[in-house]
Amino acid sequence: MARPGLTLGVGEDSIPGMEPAQSFVDVGEVSLCYELMGSAPDPVIVLVSGLGRSLIGWDDRFCALLVDEGFRVLRFDNRDAGLSTRITGGPAFDIRAARAGEGSVAYTLHDMAADVAGLLGALDIDGAHVVGTSMGGMIVQALAIAHPDRVRTMCSIMSTTGARDVGAPTPEALQILMTRPATDRDTFVRTELANSRVIASQGALVDEEWRAERFGRFFDRGIDPEATGRQIMAIVASGDRTAALGQVCAPTLVIHGDVDTLVTPSGGEATARAIPGAELLVIPDMGHEIPPGSFTQVAAAIVANVRKGEQSGAGVSKTGATGSTS
Repeated sequence: MARPGLTLGVGEDSIPGMEPAQSFVDVGEVSLCYELMGSAPDPVIVLVSGLGRSLIGWDDRFCALLVDEGFRVLRFDNRDAGLSTRITGGPAFDIRAARAGEGSVAYTLHDMAADVAGLLGALDIDGAHVVGTSMGGMIVQALAIAHPDRVRTMCSIMSTTGARDVGAPTPEALQILMTRPATDRDTFVRTELANSRVIASQGALVDEEWRAERFGRFFDRGIDPEATGRQIMAIVASGDRTAALGQVCAPTLVIHGDVDTLVTPSGGEATARAIPGAELLVIPDMGHEIPPGSFTQVAAAIVANVRKGEQSGAGVSKTGATGSTS
């Protein structure tokens, strides 16, 4: 149930158009909408979405590739996205204030990582292979630092360490990030398609039809500029994870596109340098998205990292300290 200062993205008792496989679970102060695919005996891969994106940010066909490899796939709406709890009454959007730290924001990446740990606990999943894109990559990094017992392997995609000198967007991409989205569906889709020509993939990986369908689904599930602003504040307030990432022992894969302008490739390179033994995969012509043309390559790389972790029995960090994530 919603609590004071918290609201659900839609009505709690009736969710028009909601797929039957989706369910809700209370995790601390929030209710998370999630979907668990695959067979119960199989290991779990958790997919964590990026800024402002709901669970459908992970394409159904991409998820099916992982299920076909013998995994359960758990995807969910982050707090302040999709059908999960929306936070209300927090501080106004202010990047300078966010840099002051935890007291100036509604929540941090540490809180969002705790949501993931709580979700796994609520579903009786002791440990999982965690994968995140963009802000989701930051969340799984924070999870591996603060909740190492929950992380068997990690994959951070088109993300960064939180250090200010790496991964910074280009001026054009930053302008897109700081512009409020349109409030009608057609304009939203057209604008997002135009934005994709700046921040997303190029060459043979461009798929305009897939993008248009995807952006329409995002709009239909719910767009909340204030919530996205709170998530940006959470990113800024959470600081630099570089030193703490040096304590992560979970087998780690870092994936980045070489034409990403929203989180530039230096962010992925820095993430791979920070984590002992991490593997870096740079995909030509991939931008700030995982387009259909890269599904097979990205899924295969994730599966290979998971298999490596299962064979080694690794996945425990040297520390469970949380101070470095916020």
